[in-house]
Amino acid sequence: MKKDKKIITNKRRSFIKKAGLLTLGAAGAATVKAPYVYAASKPIKWRFQTYAGAALGEHVTKPVIDKINEAAKGELEIELYYADQLVPTGELFRALQTGTIDAVHSDDDSMASPAEVRVFGGYFPMATRHALDVPVLFNQYGLSDIWTKAYEKVGGVKWLSAAGQDPCNFNTKKEITSLADLDGLKLYTFPTAGRFLSQFGVVPVSIPYEDTEVAVQTGELDGMSWSGITEDYTVGWADVTDYFLTNNISGAWIGSFFVNEKRWADLPEHLKRVVMSAIESGHHYRNQWYWGGEAKLRATGTKLKLRSIPQNEWREVEDAADKFWQEISETGETAEKIVNIFRDYRKVINSAGIPYTFS
Repeated sequence: MKKDKKIITNKRRSFIKKAGLLTLGAAGAATVKAPYVYAASKPIKWRFQTYAGAALGEHVTKPVIDKINEAAKGELEIELYYADQLVPTGELFRALQTGTIDAVHSDDDSMASPAEVRVFGGYFPMATRHALDVPVLFNQYGLSDIWTKAYEKVGGVKWLSAAGQDPCNFNTKKEITSLADLDGLKLYTFPTAGRFLSQFGVVPVSIPYEDTEVAVQTGELDGMSWSGITEDYTVGWADVTDYFLTNNISGAWIGSFFVNEKRWADLPEHLKRVVMSAIESGHHYRNQWYWGGEAKLRATGTKLKLRSIPQNEWREVEDAADKFWQEISETGETAEKIVNIFRDYRKVINSAGIPYTFS
């Protein structure tokens, strides 16, 4: 019996000893994890500005920010600002590079990027026909590598991802049924798009995004060549203009997400994955939102009257785009490489036929 008691006592001592070691181990583990708990109690905070005003931003940028904030579980908190709220859109690159803003959703052209890819951001004339052309060009034809290297060369800003959105059509006060009707129109548009359209008499106007609606009402603008019909209805432009021209100078906006280079380098890897996952999710949402919106509002919208310039006349614009491509390709090695990619892709989709082409 005493022997049995001794065995039980020894087992008890062994258990207590092991329990003590486990407790000590747990305490040690808690000590090791303490910095992580401390970091989580003081979240990383970013200020993020989008090119879009509040009404449009609700669809094109806010879903991405909401997903990041939710998935980061308090470790990363992003505050979203809409067009021109912190800095004018044309100063976004400089503000991002200097750290005034931590991240941006815009296009290279509008934010005055000094990168050699700038002219191709936004709406490069006739470069795309559908929104899905953009991810294909970036992921299958090499534009992602070119954009990454272009921003590494500039420094201070990290390019993250690009996607397509809506086409660049025209919504105007005046009815347009021929190229001659474009002459003299004061249109809110993108820098490169305006440069291209000026040869047809268009007067490009650059003003703050949220001032455009009033500018049409006061006569400062005759309309916009800035978006498809989905945005016209969403942001209120369909309330101040009367006509929508179905011809477009590009089938999809090339817009990107950017981040301050140091802020990205300092971000833990698991939070980088959260950011990239949310961006990709946002790309998918915008694709269906625009694709469905363009079709539905053309078919059932009641605010804008649809008009078209005959295709045989519009071919003059397409021919002018070919000349524009050549001019741009002669400005540098990177520009030539990108233009050649556009040309190669055009050959593929032209050979593929409908639905990749319109006829």
